[in-house]
Amino acid sequence: MSGGVTVRVPAKVNVQLAVGAARPDGFHDLANVFLAVSLYDEVTATPADTLTVTCTGPDADKVPLDRTNLAARAAELLAARHGISPDVRLHIAKDIPVAGGMAGGSADGAGALLACDALWGLSTPRAELLEICAELGSDVPFSLVGGAALGVGRGERLTELAVGGDFHWVFAVADGGLSTPAVYGEFDRLTEGVDVPEPAASAVLLDALRTGDTAALAGALANDLQPAALSLRPSLAATLAAGTEAGALASLVSGSGPTTAFLVKDADAAAVVADALIASGTCRTARVATSPAAGATVL
Repeated sequence: MSGGVTVRVPAKVNVQLAVGAARPDGFHDLANVFLAVSLYDEVTATPADTLTVTCTGPDADKVPLDRTNLAARAAELLAARHGISPDVRLHIAKDIPVAGGMAGGSADGAGALLACDALWGLSTPRAELLEICAELGSDVPFSLVGGAALGVGRGERLTELAVGGDFHWVFAVADGGLSTPAVYGEFDRLTEGVDVPEPAASAVLLDALRTGDTAALAGALANDLQPAALSLRPSLAATLAAGTEAGALASLVSGSGPTTAFLVKDADAAAVVADALIASGTCRTARVATSPAAGATVL
């Protein structure tokens, strides 16, 4: 495919993020229930003489364009597996919040992997693509898969989950980002000397997803990293309160933050909550989305 390949890839929200104690390797065992949402980046791969990355969209200036970008690393790993040179131009059209706890960087890695595989005509088996995703990062496999899934280990070992209906969300985008390693470090500090239980998925939450029960899902949302994110960014508490006061059924920090997520009844409620969050002055902007969304898809 000489003209270029574009892949659309979704953001995610963690409807449950159960975190175990730090392992000897510094990672944490997780029970991470991912739900893909309808905010997307698009990654376009076109032939080039060398590997380059470009980016446009909100906060594009905060996206690294060197080999630390997961899209670039995805191209390198895929090329190395097939014994070819990673000569490709990767353009990221950004719409997922940057450094916002919604796996935007991971989405770009998965999108670049699928785009390069198609551009280079490799037809890499899906299981092998998922292996490369896991090598890139804990959230990258889910960006490829989409829908809903339970991630265990570091979050990279996935079991896809059934979802019985659509869920409506509002995401409040904060000024600035939060470093995921810093949030996990704060989690370790806050839980020092505490017997941290083994992470496990909530049966109530999984049933709520399966049946499409918004009210039940609202009652089961949980994020063990939320206290750490709030400790590092206390202002997020005001954002959470503003969304709840506007009628959200439930609120939580998305992943490691600082984006906050609000589960609402329907599209009308989403519009009301988004307007209220923007008017509250507690966030930079608010985005409306639905779930589940498809994983990385060639357009």
